[in-house]
Amino acid sequence: MNVAIVGASGAVGQEFLRVLDQRNFPMDNLVLFGSSRSAGREYTFRGKQYTVKELKHNDDFKGIDVAFVSAGGGTSVEFADTITKHGAVMIDNSSAFRMEKDVPLVVPEVNPEDALQRPRGIISNPNCTTIQMVVALNAIEKLSHIKRVHVSTYQAASGAGAKAMAELIKQYEQLMKGEEPTIEKFAYQLAYNVIPHVDVFTENGYTKEEMKMYNETRKIMHSDIEVSATCVRVPVMRAHSEATWVETERPLSLDEVRKSFANAEGVILQDDPANKVYPMPLFIADHDEVYVGRIRKDLTNPNGLSFWTVSDQIRKGAALNAVQIAEYLLKVGNIK
Repeated sequence: MNVAIVGASGAVGQEFLRVLDQRNFPMDNLVLFGSSRSAGREYTFRGKQYTVKELKHNDDFKGIDVAFVSAGGGTSVEFADTITKHGAVMIDNSSAFRMEKDVPLVVPEVNPEDALQRPRGIISNPNCTTIQMVVALNAIEKLSHIKRVHVSTYQAASGAGAKAMAELIKQYEQLMKGEEPTIEKFAYQLAYNVIPHVDVFTENGYTKEEMKMYNETRKIMHSDIEVSATCVRVPVMRAHSEATWVETERPLSLDEVRKSFANAEGVILQDDPANKVYPMPLFIADHDEVYVGRIRKDLTNPNGLSFWTVSDQIRKGAALNAVQIAEYLLKVGNIK
């Protein structure tokens, strides 16, 4: 098993290395790729030093079985043919191919079989907020079809990459010194603030991030589910939170909902508000699962439910989900 990581120096690329090691992913060879700026950097993996190679249009991917790609949509589009032409499975973390009909969009807890049909050799990793939400929604969908969802996200700086995380730290340091904060990665100062603006705005008033949650959820779940999202950036370092309201076809009891969450793959139920037990990003960073709590009946609709989820955006929202896809393909013997 020969593995490549494209975008090895980024936050998700570094998380790929950690996740592959922690999960003891089987491999014989590892090749790291990056931009011309990253080329030459060295990283240690399982006691061995690896040097980042510059990503070029050549035959460097000959013999590669799986390529984990997290280098931005433009790079994914430009290099997709180079990466896949010798048979490598490209698991792409960008938004470049997510809504293409001939590219599966996969969350292993929800639709793993979709990964088996990949005519272009590409499998897309969904958006981090979508992954977190559909893992939770899937537990409810098994009880009753979900008609519609309203969701507000509370997205950590990690969603904008390693530089954004560093900027948040720097802003707090600058403000404590009475200095003007550096503002480069976000539209406004994030420290001591929340910004109701993730990605660019579209003509309908929703951002691209919000529309991803609508479109990607329907594709992953093979459903006519309607999703209305408001995505907000908050001054949290790592792990996204989501407040979710769902309407199902039939009324659901809280007992059956809690039981379904408790038994759901990739979910940890953390729902004891009387004892102040509920998910928070402070304690869930670096964890693999989607944590669910604050489960309650909606006061305005007998078929409505509300709940709160938290999950690590860099792990389950990116690197872990991609590795789980590769693990599934290995399990069913679907990698050359």
